Amino acid sequence: MKAFRVCIVGGGSTFTLGFLKSFVRLREAFPLKKLVLFDIDSDRQEPIGKYGEILFKERFPELDFSYTTDIREAYEGMDFVFMQMRAGGLPMRAKDEHIPLSMGLVGQETCGAGGMAYGLRSCVDMIKAVHQIRTYAPEAWILNYSNPAAIVAEALRREFPDDKRILNICDQPENVVRSCSRLLQCSWEDLDPVYFGLNHYGWFTHMYDIRTGEDLLPKIREMVARNGFLPQDAEQRDKSWLDTYGMVKTIMEDFPQFLPNTYDQYYLYPEYKASHLDPDFTRADEVMAGREKRVFGECAEVIREGRLGDKFDEISDAHAEMMIKVAESIAYNKNDRHIMIVENNGAIANMQNDAMVEVVCELGANGPRPMRVGNIPQFYLGLLVNQVSCEKLIVDAYFENSYQKALEAFTLNRLINDGKKARKVLDALIEANKGMWPELK
Repeated sequence: MKAFRVCIVGGGSTFTLGFLKSFVRLREAFPLKKLVLFDIDSDRQEPIGKYGEILFKERFPELDFSYTTDIREAYEGMDFVFMQMRAGGLPMRAKDEHIPLSMGLVGQETCGAGGMAYGLRSCVDMIKAVHQIRTYAPEAWILNYSNPAAIVAEALRREFPDDKRILNICDQPENVVRSCSRLLQCSWEDLDPVYFGLNHYGWFTHMYDIRTGEDLLPKIREMVARNGFLPQDAEQRDKSWLDTYGMVKTIMEDFPQFLPNTYDQYYLYPEYKASHLDPDFTRADEVMAGREKRVFGECAEVIREGRLGDKFDEISDAHAEMMIKVAESIAYNKNDRHIMIVENNGAIANMQNDAMVEVVCELGANGPRPMRVGNIPQFYLGLLVNQVSCEKLIVDAYFENSYQKALEAFTLNRLINDGKKARKVLDALIEANKGMWPELK
């Protein structure tokens, strides 16, 4: 069985530790020959890299593992490049969230004004990175799950129209499927979803039991109404995530037809969410105070001891596991089903063909084959067309250096929806993002 060469871009991410552990757990299903971590921030990456050296020495000694800030060393000869960069890091994420909230608008990583601010930074860094990857690894599969994935996917579609080995994917729809399995007390692998939408903005129309063919969505609807909704890994989640999943019950009380993606709450209840988010302690602050400290604390303890001890657990990391399964499906032409971001081309029949939509795809050695969902109801179509227009306009602003297109995108967005508010928050974000955005004229 072939062993693969993989690079993780964003080696200093708090998610990287989950990847390192998952590569050990899944080494037989997806064997690795070489693994390289790459980050532009050497100080942040170093403790995770040193942890990896200890982990693999004990659990995977034959693996060629390294970490680097050198582009050529990172990319040359790679089979897969996993993209999890965060343009601007957590400090800029905090600004994306705090600045809109100071004006009474939703402050969120991928939605609204903060999402568009992050999107412009990500367009700059992602396009540059893909050009660099193609210099040293022209045939590598680039698996992008850097946020905001919808804006990044649209920008990459335009910059690299003929590159069929760039795939955009998000783990949140699968997290909802896994959470349904917790509710139903079954394996998530026994669930076969039908899904439509955009990244962080979609709905499940069916949730089939693959063994019997029964649509379990009516049962899920009843159970959510009775018991609420929790993430599969609720015991490991911060409070904000428990609140986010808890909103599924509210959404289904008002809009019971389909099961929502958890992020739908921001688009359906923007005023409510803005008034209930803490402007002094946002999700970015929670991550820096919680997950970041836990991850780097674990690294420091292992490095200090010089051995793993009991710091390797067998708890599944859904985020990492899903991305490795995506690579496995490509590598072995398995044609497994994954929810992916692809050019529409009729997958959602009554949406424009060049929209970057999120649907179930069969995924093999020749890339994704989207599964069509037909026409979607007018309510959902109206919501999604509005957001597609917003995303396309912000990408126009990137390519055209256009302040006007950025203003139009901000004005159109449901989380702002006012021209004067749009100009005020856009101008504040331009100031905060100096040197990281293209110059808007």
